[in-house]
Amino acid sequence: MTKLEELIQELCPGGVEYRKLEDCCNILDKKRKPVTKAARVAGEYPYYGANGIQDYVSDYIFDGTYVLVGEDGSVITKAGTPVVTWAEGKIWVNNHAHIIEEKKGVLLRYLFHYIQTIDVTSLIHGNIPKLTGGDFRALQIPVPPAEVQSEIVRILDNFTELTAELTAELTAELTARKKQYEYYRNKLLSPADEISMVQLAEIADIGTGSSNTNEGLDEGEYPFYVRSQEPLRKNEYEFDETAIITAGDGVGVGKVFHYVEGKYALHQRAYRIHINTPTVYPKYFFYYMKSAFLPYIEKTMFQGSVPSIRRPMLNAFPVPVPALDVQKRLVHVLDNFEAICSDLNIGLPAEIEARQKQYVFYRDALLTYVATGKTILTDRQTDRQTDRRA
Repeated sequence: MTKLEELIQELCPGGVEYRKLEDCCNILDKKRKPVTKAARVAGEYPYYGANGIQDYVSDYIFDGTYVLVGEDGSVITKAGTPVVTWAEGKIWVNNHAHIIEEKKGVLLRYLFHYIQTIDVTSLIHGNIPKLTGGDFRALQIPVPPAEVQSEIVRILDNFTELTAELTAELTAELTARKKQYEYYRNKLLSPADEISMVQLAEIADIGTGSSNTNEGLDEGEYPFYVRSQEPLRKNEYEFDETAIITAGDGVGVGKVFHYVEGKYALHQRAYRIHINTPTVYPKYFFYYMKSAFLPYIEKTMFQGSVPSIRRPMLNAFPVPVPALDVQKRLVHVLDNFEAICSDLNIGLPAEIEARQKQYVFYRDALLTYVATGKTILTDRQTDRQTDRRA
């Protein structure tokens, strides 16, 4: 029998009482306020909204330890639960997040974990859908004895810490592999003195699309390349070719690249580069552009309110053209490197998601006892998570 089960059997074998949230904590919604113009100056204090930190500002209205719960219907999770944030220190909170602090009898950290399990879908209403103050204050919270609250918090916090450590390790591994890949790619693609250089306009057709972002669909027959890493979809296409796509302006300038073969649609401020000579292997140019284009345009890019690429800059981009068999060998090596990084890039979010689902399972399992006085965890499951931090 686990420590938690012993506590439950000793202190609340028949379940626990439910209380309204407003009876479990201090709700400070009346003290929150939109940020003033004077305070919306960049500064050191976190500025919180419905979905967590939105900015850092020069003033604060709270100083302590709090739980913030997003009230906007737009930030309710797929599971129907609100976005819940733990906040400490000097902070500013606008009127899109409920704010609570601890009062005697109920641990704030216990509320942090429990509120994440409440489906508030039926409570989201109004012309601008919100979890209103009245519904928020009336949320029903099971309140076990303090010793049980503490043990639940200990188990869930330990699990959260383990998940964070694993995420950090996986992220570091992915970052190291990407740096290794970029190093070898750049070394392999550094042009030798004897290799001829040509301007891009000599070996490619260059142009833009005619579509706008608002024409994009979540689902559609053809990819629609805009100015970001993730393409949209459309049911009509503009081009049917092999091409390299790059952003023409915005934050993706010099960083967003796509290699496409077949039918696709294109944003009016994204460029397509179609290699039109048999002496250049398109995939070779794709890798070379990823390696050399950003440093090139940083020297020549138009620096207006929005960074942008002008057509003459693309036309003049210098490209080394080694023998075709050399190009293909380079592509073979870089495809292998890319596949390794891609596998890691797919595996990392999947592993993190699996750990998060595992946390949600244990959290919900630990909290089911409130209705029955029992927990659905086995000795082995709770021991495995709690003993690692004992």
